[in-house]
Amino acid sequence: MWRRFSKRAAILCGFVLFAAASFAGLRITAAQGTPAGAPRLRWYKGNTHTHTLNSDGDSTPDEVVRWYREHGYQFLVLTDHNYLTNVEALNSLHGAEEKFLVIPGEEVTDRFGEKPLHMNGLNLKQVVEPQGGQSVVDTLQRNVDAVRSVEGVPHINHPNFGWAITADELRQVERTRLFEIYNGHPQVNNFSGGGLPGLEEIWDAILSSGRLLYGIAVDDAHVFKRPWDAGAARPGRGWVVVRAERLSAAALLDAMERGDFYASTGVELADYQIENRTLRITVRERGATKFRVQFIGAGGRLLAEAVMNPATYQIRGDEQYVRARVLDSNGAAAWTQPVPVASSPAPQR
Repeated sequence: MWRRFSKRAAILCGFVLFAAASFAGLRITAAQGTPAGAPRLRWYKGNTHTHTLNSDGDSTPDEVVRWYREHGYQFLVLTDHNYLTNVEALNSLHGAEEKFLVIPGEEVTDRFGEKPLHMNGLNLKQVVEPQGGQSVVDTLQRNVDAVRSVEGVPHINHPNFGWAITADELRQVERTRLFEIYNGHPQVNNFSGGGLPGLEEIWDAILSSGRLLYGIAVDDAHVFKRPWDAGAARPGRGWVVVRAERLSAAALLDAMERGDFYASTGVELADYQIENRTLRITVRERGATKFRVQFIGAGGRLLAEAVMNPATYQIRGDEQYVRARVLDSNGAAAWTQPVPVASSPAPQR
């Protein structure tokens, strides 16, 4: 069902590619459509953060992979703490062309003082040891660089776990595009409290500063054997849906680093496009569930809210960026990636 987007959805891919490369001074123009001979893009549901018995999970890699395969995912990254699981045998057993893929990964687990600093390395060639550092930013940067040095893709995990990473610190980390705006673990402080910002507020502060980061959702699952335990770090709470030309690690991660995906805790999009300065989001309806779509700009300002399906927003050109948050009447959400639409400071890399 993740692959049945309308043909028009491919329009957004080219736009997002351009936007990611040119956050400064972008001007929206009419979409030109999909070039003749361009690869056909498909949508793949996946999770980039989960644990097994190889660190602090309660299940074997085989049991973990089986859960995701049987629950409608197309890809999974195993990310045990400071441990890289060999996934060759798992792919031989569970993998299937264009149906399911296991990607090797690791949660590089470090700290600065009392602050836990974790990041995932996706599609690693070898284990990455925690690098340490002289500050929060320095520690994160050293670990990002170590992940890049072995051709992996980094994403920074749960910034509010232990209230460890501020928006200003996260903004300074270079050579990374991805961070978690939702983590399904019950103790990572996704939302604001005690005068401290939630992850979406952090995201908007970073975007408003001119730094382009993409937000991912994960479940950070540890517990597969107690499905009745609402307080456990269970699977199926957060994921990404990635638009790529094929189900391969390279294609999926290239798409994520250019922002061609959305994050979700249960809302599914049927179509997502921009054309003639209009951002259009169509939600896949289910049962009696109702939806509202919030279009958000610089500083986290609510630009508009729509309850029609599809929901549309006419871009004016002074928003700096526009992203969308889709909320349903049963508490689930989805987030699209920010589209830059006006002059702003040059992006940091």
